[in-house]
Amino acid sequence: MTLRINDLSPNFTAESTAGNLTLHDWIGDHYAILFSHPKDFTPVCTTEFGAVASLAPEFAKRNTKVMGISVDSVEDHQKWKKDIAAFAGVPADFPIIDDTSLKVAKLYDMLPADAYLPDGRTPAHSATVRTVFIIGPDKKLRLTMSYPMSVGRNFAEILRALDAIQITDGVPLATPANWVPGQDVIVGLALNDEQAVAKYGELDVKLPYVRFAKAPNN
Repeated sequence: MTLRINDLSPNFTAESTAGNLTLHDWIGDHYAILFSHPKDFTPVCTTEFGAVASLAPEFAKRNTKVMGISVDSVEDHQKWKKDIAAFAGVPADFPIIDDTSLKVAKLYDMLPADAYLPDGRTPAHSATVRTVFIIGPDKKLRLTMSYPMSVGRNFAEILRALDAIQITDGVPLATPANWVPGQDVIVGLALNDEQAVAKYGELDVKLPYVRFAKAPNN
């Protein structure tokens, strides 16, 4: 199963550090970020979970819930959370899913092409279970990113992408390359110049099809 942007996110029910959760019910009317990991007690993953824990207030300001997925047990997750808190200086209070069955990893097509999962597996066996999904309140996928084992995720970029998704969601706007909040946005070609000015104010026209406007306040 290959997931694409605007697909309905596959629903699942699983045990987690916050109890038994069903994804779509848990999301409710929020945005959600799922980020997955191949194994607990690994160095890169520990730094990443720490980064997410540190950003909890930023996600909350954006009406966004965060869920970690790791292919180990809830018991291991609870032990690992102590290491994460010690490393990051803040608790990892978001739920971490128990995916020892690999149900979620398979449902979201996160396993490596040459996946081989023997007894006593190492993180390398499930290496590309290192994916980020941003899901909208309508439960549709807005963004996916996959990373190799050796590259720690840039959660500042994930937060930036979330801001871009939210400011353009359902409106004829887009964000340019390297956009950050506060910068101008691009007005979509669904609006002519007159309509664009009426809706978004004065335009900065670089090319007939590249028209900037002040970003609206969300």
